[in-house]
Amino acid sequence: MAVSSEESNGVLTNGITHVILDLDGTLLDTGLSLNPACFTQELIPEAATTLEFKFYLLISGHGVDCLVVVSCLPHFPVPWSFVDLLVSSSSDFLSFKKLVEESCIIVVNSYGKTWDGRGASNRFGKRPLEAASALIEDYDLPCTPEEVYAQTSEFLDRSWSRAKALPGAVRLITYLRTHSIPVAVASSSPAANIKKKLSYQKDWTEVLSIFVSGDQVKLGKPSPEIFLEAAKRLNAEPSNCLVIEDAPVGVTAAKAAGMKVVAVPSLPGKSTRELYSAADHILSSLLDLRPEIWGLPPFHDWIEDTLPIEPWYIGGEVIKGYGRGSKVLGIPTANLPTAAFSGQLADHVCGIYLGWAGLAGKGVYKMVMSVGWNPYFDNSQKTVEPWLLHEFPEDFYGEQLRLIVVGYIRPEASLANFPSLEALIERIHEDGRIAKRALDAKVYSHFQGDAYLTFGNVNEEPVTNRTGDFIKQE
Repeated sequence: MAVSSEESNGVLTNGITHVILDLDGTLLDTGLSLNPACFTQELIPEAATTLEFKFYLLISGHGVDCLVVVSCLPHFPVPWSFVDLLVSSSSDFLSFKKLVEESCIIVVNSYGKTWDGRGASNRFGKRPLEAASALIEDYDLPCTPEEVYAQTSEFLDRSWSRAKALPGAVRLITYLRTHSIPVAVASSSPAANIKKKLSYQKDWTEVLSIFVSGDQVKLGKPSPEIFLEAAKRLNAEPSNCLVIEDAPVGVTAAKAAGMKVVAVPSLPGKSTRELYSAADHILSSLLDLRPEIWGLPPFHDWIEDTLPIEPWYIGGEVIKGYGRGSKVLGIPTANLPTAAFSGQLADHVCGIYLGWAGLAGKGVYKMVMSVGWNPYFDNSQKTVEPWLLHEFPEDFYGEQLRLIVVGYIRPEASLANFPSLEALIERIHEDGRIAKRALDAKVYSHFQGDAYLTFGNVNEEPVTNRTGDFIKQE
């Protein structure tokens, strides 16, 4: 039975000497928030007008959903030559949401079928042609896997340079290099794509020089072949290998190879958790990885039970929230409208963070903040709920609030971790105590005087770190 990051206590196993990593969805975000395709006014009319392809774009910083419609002949390869990767006229970058899923939608719609998301977990993590075959079967498409692959590959190839390292990925790569831990990549992607993706990330090609690709094995995941080949190239026994995977088929493959598996699920939602049950350990993100429970050297970057991260900045007018912070929990949280920074919010993992809060006309205060779905109350959307660690005599709805998030405390706990409301309240207070103590550390305390918090520049635009990764310690 899989153990979550919240449930683990002590060493799970010794004897791990080598690490094998999946790439897409584990280290790199190649499916979310990549720079988009924009269509120039001149090129759109040149396309045939039989079928509409819809691209839902999110204008970063404005929270506005735009619909760009491009028309093409049915059953005709998508004319990616019409696609220009541009910055909009207002100099705002656009970001695709679920790029890989969107490419599947395009293919399904091009054959007159209606996309409903069926079979996603079955395709996820497989080699391109195998995933294409599954898509064809799921939607009864009158085409070959090769045709599906041809429709999508050119567009996706354009996007690899904009793939971002997922939270904790840079930290993990640095850790593996620092401790000279042998590591390999086992990815369903073709070798050429792996090389291209790694080349865009600083120093990754050097550290991840050993890899096994989907086109280098006879059988793809969930067959164990790709992981057994990776162990062979590392000159390691499978039982001494720790695999980090984000896809259910990858978890199945690694367990079949006789390896220990840490799952960092890319498939969201409580309903998908069972798909990862074969894993030995389930994490919310790589930020929660604790190598010492596998007998490996620990990270040495935690300070007072917190992990320093590259700071990210958000702000807005304080609004009325769910009415549960002060009324139900006795903990008054200052709610911000997330629509203005939903694109940035998507880049950060759910969890509990610490930082500093600047309240216009009042001062700068320590704060602890929840980012996520709040499973106890089952939020319908991802929210930010900061708790300013100060007693205020009155509410400050309508006031301008600015936050600098500087550290990470823990993942968002599941409902099972809180058998009662009292247990939840105590955990929140403990988070507050941790934040209050840790923010006195030099790595955090100097942010207290940041001009952003003191409204030294009222026209300053909030900026967000895109990786949510760690900062170097002196």
